[in-house]
Amino acid sequence: MVFKHDALIIGSGLAGLRAATELAGKVDVALFSKVYPTRSHSGAAQGGIAAALGNEEPDSWEWHMFDTVKGGDYLTDQNIAEILSKDAIRAVYELEHLGVPFNRTPEGKIAQRNFGGHTRDFGKAPVKRACYAADRSGRVMMDTLYFEAVKKGIKIYPEFSVMDLIVKDGRVAGLVAYELATGEVHAFRSRAVLIATGGYGKLFKVTSNAHANTGDGLYLAYKAGIALEDMEFVQFHPTGIQGLGVLISEAARGEGGILRNREGERFMERYAPTIKDLAPRDMVSRAIYTEIREGRGINGEDYVHLDLTHLGEKKLAEKLSDISSFVRIYLGLNPVTDLIPIQPTCHYMMGGIPANLHGQVTDAGNNPVPGLYAAGECSCLSLHGANRLGCNSLLDLVVFGRRAGMQMLDDLGRLPWTELPADAEKETTDLIKRLKENRNGERAAGIRRSLQELMMFDCGVFRTASGLEKALRGIKDLEARAANLRVDSTGTRYNTDLIETVELLHMLPLAEAIVASALSRTESRGAHWREDYPERNDETWLKHSLVSKENGRVSISFKPVTITRFEPKPRAY
Repeated sequence: MVFKHDALIIGSGLAGLRAATELAGKVDVALFSKVYPTRSHSGAAQGGIAAALGNEEPDSWEWHMFDTVKGGDYLTDQNIAEILSKDAIRAVYELEHLGVPFNRTPEGKIAQRNFGGHTRDFGKAPVKRACYAADRSGRVMMDTLYFEAVKKGIKIYPEFSVMDLIVKDGRVAGLVAYELATGEVHAFRSRAVLIATGGYGKLFKVTSNAHANTGDGLYLAYKAGIALEDMEFVQFHPTGIQGLGVLISEAARGEGGILRNREGERFMERYAPTIKDLAPRDMVSRAIYTEIREGRGINGEDYVHLDLTHLGEKKLAEKLSDISSFVRIYLGLNPVTDLIPIQPTCHYMMGGIPANLHGQVTDAGNNPVPGLYAAGECSCLSLHGANRLGCNSLLDLVVFGRRAGMQMLDDLGRLPWTELPADAEKETTDLIKRLKENRNGERAAGIRRSLQELMMFDCGVFRTASGLEKALRGIKDLEARAANLRVDSTGTRYNTDLIETVELLHMLPLAEAIVASALSRTESRGAHWREDYPERNDETWLKHSLVSKENGRVSISFKPVTITRFEPKPRAY
């Protein structure tokens, strides 16, 4: 059976929800989610959403734009950063009017707090710019927008895993999805498709990402011939719970938390003397690993401490309650009295599907691909450059999710219907049949584990040519093994063995794209740190990378960075 909707949105996180609510009531729009919609990873965001409201102290959108550009190590396209910082104020008040329960000042205004990399007077001192709802900001924003989607009657396909994009005559015609509850494969016909599937942190061994974050949307675009942009830039959040990767939000340091080494020293004073523990995430992650490498990790191990003990029980309960709960549950420690063991965790991807400021996916010539759009972490508008600032992620989702929805609505007046191929589902059904019938192949779990370890250790916070070349060889070996995969479960209802095996097939090409891009960029910039090329090289590398794959061969090309107001300068904090 073929289903039909004007617009299809893959992903029910904040970007997908915001786009869908923009289209609702005007066209027939449907929303797909691999998990139940309210379990989308946007709900895990803790710290807040950035906007220069100036409710606690003077602020301006120009300062916010500067911080975004500087934090992105000048790889940020500045026209995009200007849109974000200007529209942030409207976006936050829109969320407030929809019912998001932000914390309040005594005067009743939206409360704001410090967050890493956000400054006043173009970098002179920290500024309170993060609007927050305790330490569950993403959760309440997700619930609010999901309620809006339900209220507006948007058709939602929960627990449908999108397996393929249908492209015909250079135009997107629909998609193919696997229904987890029944094991059925369905074709969906549409005039416009938005990919909003989030990040792909599960490529790494230690990550703050949800299990569903396997890069499905990027793989679909890559498979369809779209070159992926800036894939070498992978952000490691400095404060993941040791060994688990569960996030301790930057809000903890925004409220006054301090990082300490084995000697009890506040070591960030050495690396970022002006804003210390609130430096951008890439800098703090490297500082932590430097302390560990130089023998100042706790008990000689690969972690340091986050100290919240001086904040007091009242502040921890009111503003960091979820974080406090995580520490008690996962570590058996009390943050009121105990130091928290932390280490960097793979957190966010700056690279992704290239899209313009309207959310239209673009080809290698920067031309929009008819009917295809992307928003959120899976997209690359070149907003976050080489390193995303904290609290700019939730803002990105609602600002550019809305803009993508507006552009889709405008384009739908011109986009024709395209007939689906008669065998649109065949490639997906053949794959499922092959995996289920292969009794002598290898299971996905071992290959996935090897991939995650390889990416963590050879393509992590610190990189070298030899390590990246080793990673590429390792990925090739894993791809050869993955050619003979099998699934043990042949059932049709909630066959997680099948889904995880298909996810692995999505992850391997993305891992290769990341490593190939990282090997190509012979400089250090933002989250991409080459120990063999430790300097930023603007003369050669002030450009975006594009990675594509044709006939089994990966190729790298480049396009220029848009600079409008801020010329590149040394990135001191």
